[in-house]
Amino acid sequence: MTIGIESILVRKFKNSEFKAPQLDKLAVEKPVALIYNGISHVVMMATPKDLHYFAVGFSLTENIIQSINDIYGIDIIETPKGIEVQIELSSRRFSELKEKRRNLTGRTGCGICGSEQIDQVCQTISSLPLINQISLADFSNSLNYLSQVQHVGNQTGCTHAAVWLDLQGQFIAGFEDIGRHVALDKLLGFRAMQLPNDSKYQHGVVLVSSRASYEMVQKTANCGIEFLLAVSAATSLAVDLAKQCNLTLLGFFRGRNGVVYSGEDRLI
Repeated sequence: MTIGIESILVRKFKNSEFKAPQLDKLAVEKPVALIYNGISHVVMMATPKDLHYFAVGFSLTENIIQSINDIYGIDIIETPKGIEVQIELSSRRFSELKEKRRNLTGRTGCGICGSEQIDQVCQTISSLPLINQISLADFSNSLNYLSQVQHVGNQTGCTHAAVWLDLQGQFIAGFEDIGRHVALDKLLGFRAMQLPNDSKYQHGVVLVSSRASYEMVQKTANCGIEFLLAVSAATSLAVDLAKQCNLTLLGFFRGRNGVVYSGEDRLI
């Protein structure tokens, strides 16, 4: 059985007529609490796998840490009501976290719900350098990689995916989750743990199966990545931020077709 899937007995119907009971598969959804040095910081609804990568990615993209060296250890603890991810931070990072700590409950649709102040949401992000360029012709088959990593999604129709491609459009790594933000955090956490020893994670492209929200742009740019390709649309605030930080943002991406919202100079 694939991790993250449950089977239940259901009655399906077609043309208003019920069929005989049969087994169906559901994606498992659990509350996952990220706890830093004993203090709960956020609870996200997530698919309960690859949580080490999620913890690193969330910590990195939310500016809780600057590198994985700021994390001394991660323990994952199953509880009757969910999962606790215990993260041991360096003293300096934990002190900074306590100063800016926010009390929020995340959801799959909005990872920044509950922020106490607008300044906590609208972060200042440094402008990305124009280092790399890509040819869209190399990415004509890239959408196939999304389903390649959706082991739960292929059986349940219930997950998003985020994949890392090299600059020639070749698949490197990918993760899935019921939450699009969580899938992206898992990917970015995994990438951070491969650097700097594996050069293929230094420069590349993020492709996501969802829309491009403000937070998706923010997370990608915070990791110094120049490209974000989204299967669905981008929001207005996402486009504004992408332009401000010089991120190449594409929406409605279908390989050779799509919409360029910002950063066209990187496309050849």
